[in-house]
Amino acid sequence: MKEISYHNLLEWKKEGKDFELIDVREKWEHEDFNIGGKLIPLGEIMQRKNEINGNGKPIVVYCKRGIRSQIAIQRLSPHFEHLDFYNLENGVYNLMK
Repeated sequence: MKEISYHNLLEWKKEGKDFELIDVREKWEHEDFNIGGKLIPLGEIMQRKNEINGNGKPIVVYCKRGIRSQIAIQRLSPHFEHLDFYNLENGVYNLMK
């Protein structure tokens, strides 16, 4: 599974790289702290997979510590074989402090 650090994600943003950012945490977690991703909680990821555009651009998935995002990528990958998924390394937990 591909991973990306938060530092590298910021570099992508700075460079203007086109990617999609998906937050798989719960709504209350997203409201407390987020880095701008579209909220699709892990429990809803398969029912809402059509909301992931992709269009050939990388998809970065994140959660608090990186576990739920790994699960989401494992579930989504077979349905989007043409897309590159990246797990945000260690999630956003360390950024919340």
